[in-house]
Amino acid sequence: MSFPLVVVAGPTAAGKSKLAVELALKLNGEIISADSVQLYRYFNIGAGKLTKQEQKGVPHHLLDILAPDTKFSVAQFQALARRKIEEIVGRGKLPFLVGGTGLYIKAVIDPFEFPETDGYEVIRKELRELWSAGKKEQLYRKLQEVDPVSAEKIHPHDFRRISRALEVYLLTGRPISSYTDQSKKSLYRLEMIGLTRRREELYRRIENRVDKMFADGLLEEVQSILDRGYQPELKPFQTLGYKQVIEYLAGDCKLAEAMGEAKKETRRYAKRQLTWFRRDGRIHWYLLREGDDHRQVEERIIGHLCRSMHLCVE
Repeated sequence: MSFPLVVVAGPTAAGKSKLAVELALKLNGEIISADSVQLYRYFNIGAGKLTKQEQKGVPHHLLDILAPDTKFSVAQFQALARRKIEEIVGRGKLPFLVGGTGLYIKAVIDPFEFPETDGYEVIRKELRELWSAGKKEQLYRKLQEVDPVSAEKIHPHDFRRISRALEVYLLTGRPISSYTDQSKKSLYRLEMIGLTRRREELYRRIENRVDKMFADGLLEEVQSILDRGYQPELKPFQTLGYKQVIEYLAGDCKLAEAMGEAKKETRRYAKRQLTWFRRDGRIHWYLLREGDDHRQVEERIIGHLCRSMHLCVE
């Protein structure tokens, strides 16, 4: 019998982490973070990690497991998360996979095979040089030609994903989309919960979150990581909030500009997240509203999970 798994997904600032804690408390659960930045030690404020107090005693996994200069792949996340799910079920608990990194979630729940692509560094360098030389449209057309399935899902300006898809094709002769076998069922007895908010409210929460991150000491957090000897070019420093602080500390922009750019890019990211998750028809969506009693939403979700997964709630 496949293991039970509850996924809680949705855009940034929707309220996933805190609501998932309440669900886990009521359903005897443990939480696995599906966030590509929360994996790294020292990246706390900008990554939106819950404090120990906010975790309310619910065990959280795959937080703070990597040094900032550690290379880490989706395939590695897949292996770690699947192992954690098995361990949690073995303890008689219900695993919750919670976060907004859609590819991480997909890699865990679906029969996704990762291609061996040794030698990608040379190809990636060549692709980046073409991209920097203004050949963006040419690269995207190439992707459309060799892997139209992936091209339909990738934004024409998303170099990282375009590059990865082309690397796989050039090194293996197979499109990256072929490594997901849609004919196979999910590895888990799966229920997917999506949390969202109305656009105006979501954007307001994003802006308030960015303001709070800076007020809570994001600048000092970044400086403290740099003071440990880590370089600003590292992958976690290229993520939302951190990238803008690095630019400010380098003197490339003013503080107000860095904050404004962080808000703008986070809004864009939330939009991309929603586009990604809305393609998955397995997700049951719940709308959260500011000022509402979210216990009613929790009760609706718990009722749904109890019926669909045959869970008993005291």
